[in-house]
Amino acid sequence: MVILDRYIMRTVIGNVLLVMLILLALFSFAAFVNELTYIGKGDYGVLLALFYVGLTLPSLAYDLFPVAALLGSVMGLGIMASNSELVVMRAAGVSIGRITWSVMKAGLILVVCAVIISEFISGESQRLAQEIRSQALTGYVTKKLDKGFWTRDEARIVNVRRVLPDGELRDIYIYEIDDQRRLNEMIYAKSARYEHNQWVLNGVRQSWLDENEVKSLLLAHLPQKSLIDPEMIAVIAIKPRSLSAQGLYKFIEYLKANDLNAGHYEMVFWSKVVLPFATAMMVFLSIPFVFGPLRSVGVGVRVLVGTLVGITFYVIHQMSSYVGLVFHVNPALSATLPTLLFFFVSILMMRRIK
Repeated sequence: MVILDRYIMRTVIGNVLLVMLILLALFSFAAFVNELTYIGKGDYGVLLALFYVGLTLPSLAYDLFPVAALLGSVMGLGIMASNSELVVMRAAGVSIGRITWSVMKAGLILVVCAVIISEFISGESQRLAQEIRSQALTGYVTKKLDKGFWTRDEARIVNVRRVLPDGELRDIYIYEIDDQRRLNEMIYAKSARYEHNQWVLNGVRQSWLDENEVKSLLLAHLPQKSLIDPEMIAVIAIKPRSLSAQGLYKFIEYLKANDLNAGHYEMVFWSKVVLPFATAMMVFLSIPFVFGPLRSVGVGVRVLVGTLVGITFYVIHQMSSYVGLVFHVNPALSATLPTLLFFFVSILMMRRIK
């Protein structure tokens, strides 16, 4: 039985990887076409665009894992059924439950791979891609994720520790220097927003040198006409999907501690948490495609139906999360509902197998 397990697992995982490569090729081509609109801005060229798309592949692979798991499993088991290998296994006394267990072992390996990609690879590669892209497009931004990002505006050096999704800046440090590169003034602001063609700093502490002493002034608001190009914010802001589940959880705690809206980050967090379970569920769903009503059709029909089911799940999963965000549904419920629904359907289909 160990040999049988290895053969089934190798067949399923091999086909899942093949499908994943095909999907990544299609989606990466579409991503590269989208990047063509930015080529020529700053130092952003074709090679950097290709490098950027390549660095985003791990994150894309994680999002596509459920679809690839279903299509790859259906393809692998369908090929085995077409070659009468499953018939031979059943004739040798191997039950459908035992074959299902062998397939689910492959599913568990895929789940582990998905978690590793999400927690240790995709986040770092996505952030690196974002850093390279932002620096190439803006030309003068040096981004340090642990200390925010730095930029220079004429005689001032600006450090922004956090950029929220709505464009609000948090923890801003502004250092003004003279022609001899000596520090003249420092401004700290708790937050900043771009309003009426200017930046408005909130919760400001302004310090400057006056002869031989340092003077300070506290201000509720301080307008700044020149600070950061507003168009840069969309480029340098940390995208929620670029964070790992652990990183998202910590950032959600930070937002809640500062009385900020964490709904979007909670939605992305629960989507990341549920996705490995969705991958295992999709592998389980492939069993009825082979032993159920579609057992007498060819591999092509099974793959076609699997493709439709996979796309349906992907669309419902994405829509459920964002609809839940709009209508203030619990993020955990809106993220897990599609997976539970498809798991219930797969159970019903398995019960119909004779």
